[in-house]
Amino acid sequence: MLSVYFVAGTQDCLHLAGEPSANLLRILEQALQAGITCFQFRDKGEHSLEYASEKQKQLAIQCLALCRQYQVPFIMNDNVPLALEIGADGIHVGQSDMAVSEILAQAQHKFILGLSTNNLADVLAAKDDANIDYLGVGPIFPTHSKADHSPALGVSFVGELKALGVEKPLVAIGGINESNAYILREQGADGVAVISAITQSQHLAETIQILAGKKKRIAP
Repeated sequence: MLSVYFVAGTQDCLHLAGEPSANLLRILEQALQAGITCFQFRDKGEHSLEYASEKQKQLAIQCLALCRQYQVPFIMNDNVPLALEIGADGIHVGQSDMAVSEILAQAQHKFILGLSTNNLADVLAAKDDANIDYLGVGPIFPTHSKADHSPALGVSFVGELKALGVEKPLVAIGGINESNAYILREQGADGVAVISAITQSQHLAETIQILAGKKKRIAP
């Protein structure tokens, strides 16, 4: 499920001509056809639909329908009420978002639950929580997709976590692309999460095959 984890919202499609919502749906369907294994709807920021809740809800429903068509999990970033309303497969939260205990109290059924971790302390605090299904670890490299990101952790961080005996699945994120994804897999990452590597790809199917480790990487 976690191998090629696509994260995106309308704010990630502004470089394309046309309406961002339509572009997101087009890219998502192409990515699903090419083999992504999970999609996280992360529609945040001033250039997103965050402050147009009804439009955002309708877009989320359309993204969910596409994911269901291709039998790929649909994860909602942070917006627990919307996730519950539309029947998302899971929720992903950050360190400053709603607490895991609060999410569980609101949920009527079992969710896939992911948590972002930005340092060793975050990982150690979450690694034995049975309610958390996977940890997002990053940023691994500096990234332009998220303005307020924490300092880059470096590629060896995932390997260090595995060496410490962290058994919970780890999804590396932050600055990952066709040229470096293989390094994270060599370090033991269970998956790689990407935004611009897919939304800005000129050869999307090939990009996803490379991210999945099924095709030789493109030389940097």
